[in-house]
Amino acid sequence: MSETLERWGSKRAFILAVTGAAVGLGNIWRFPYVAGENGGAAFLLIYVAFVLLLGIPVMMAEILIGRAGRRGPMQALGVLASEAGASRHWRWLGLFGAFTVFCILSFYSVVSGWSIEFLVASVNGNFNGASAAEIGAGFEAFLANPGLLIFNHSLFLFMTMTVVAAGVAKGLERLNNLLMPLLYGLLLLLAIYATTTSGFGTALSWLFLPSFEDVTAEVVLHAMGHAFFTLAVGACALMAYGAYMPDEQSLPKAAFAVAVLDISVALLAGIAIFSVVFAQGMDPADGPGLMFVTLPIAFSELPWGSFWLSVFFLLLLLATWTSAINLAEPMVATLQGLGWRRSTATAAVALSVWLIGLLSAFSFSTLAEFRPLFGRNVFELVSSIPPDIFLPMGGLLIAIFAAWVMPQARVISALDAGERGYLLWRTTIRWVSIPLTFIVLLGGLL
Repeated sequence: MSETLERWGSKRAFILAVTGAAVGLGNIWRFPYVAGENGGAAFLLIYVAFVLLLGIPVMMAEILIGRAGRRGPMQALGVLASEAGASRHWRWLGLFGAFTVFCILSFYSVVSGWSIEFLVASVNGNFNGASAAEIGAGFEAFLANPGLLIFNHSLFLFMTMTVVAAGVAKGLERLNNLLMPLLYGLLLLLAIYATTTSGFGTALSWLFLPSFEDVTAEVVLHAMGHAFFTLAVGACALMAYGAYMPDEQSLPKAAFAVAVLDISVALLAGIAIFSVVFAQGMDPADGPGLMFVTLPIAFSELPWGSFWLSVFFLLLLLATWTSAINLAEPMVATLQGLGWRRSTATAAVALSVWLIGLLSAFSFSTLAEFRPLFGRNVFELVSSIPPDIFLPMGGLLIAIFAAWVMPQARVISALDAGERGYLLWRTTIRWVSIPLTFIVLLGGLL
């Protein structure tokens, strides 16, 4: 396949697209409860450190491969490996990345469908005056209703794939340019609202005044894993985006901007969520149910609670929508690289993801007792193994390819950071990022 002719229309469009891929459930759903379970501020500080030492260098490696190859992930890896005199089997890493994203998107679409249901419920005022027991029971009843789960899963996937089918400029770029500023506007609105609650000061102290007494090896490992997960590295999604990167754009500056925007979403979401949680005297370590049980309970007792809860679930829906759109792109790009038309590739990806997603949707009802591996149902498997094992495995191989296999001249050209910048990146990724990624992989395996 020849070099792609598509490019992002501007430097800003590329940064918003990569941020859109990174910002999603990891920032707004996963970060608050992982931080809650791991001590707040100490976890946050360690997480930010690992974003700098682990996330950004590997993100740059993934993007520069796509930028140097100017093709879909499989084709870019194959061409660059041939130029280096290495095995063309490296191209299968692109297929592995597409499979990883496929697995992630299958459960991601199901969970994102929950935000549609809860947005409608909060707009209708269904949580007003409801007791904690009633809200908890309502969530359990929703999960046990396969028809509702499938409807919302189907609706969310339809919203996602229609944008992908429109292409880079007309689909992804237009929507990112519209929704990402809206997402940040809603986040700022919620953060401003948080300042009016009685839990605001407690939330700030809990998030920004670290106590390292409770820091364990497990907390550090969770921070490393989250730094990896939240930047969407390891699945070749950013490699596909690197192929569309403008020639004049600085890769280091773009990667740093994405990391700052990504962390800021997690921080603003944390401030908004924990201010409400602490205002109601609730536990910040309530786990995955924090988003769909704890928050509705907390907001139901606050003035204008339905309005602010509606804003929050709209924010969650927008974040997951932009993320899903940007995660679907590398799968479509991989099939295009094999000669498929974009419309056909999009339809094939949509149908496949929808079918596998049904297994996750049924995991809370019909297939609740079907536990094929490690005593886990399908939803638990696809929501843990791809993020915890496949992503770091892919990231490790991507980092090794960029740091040790690619022709040096190609790396220097694609990185566009000057000799000093290149040497700093190469030293960091070879001797810091790759060992840390290996530790994240081991943690996932164990």
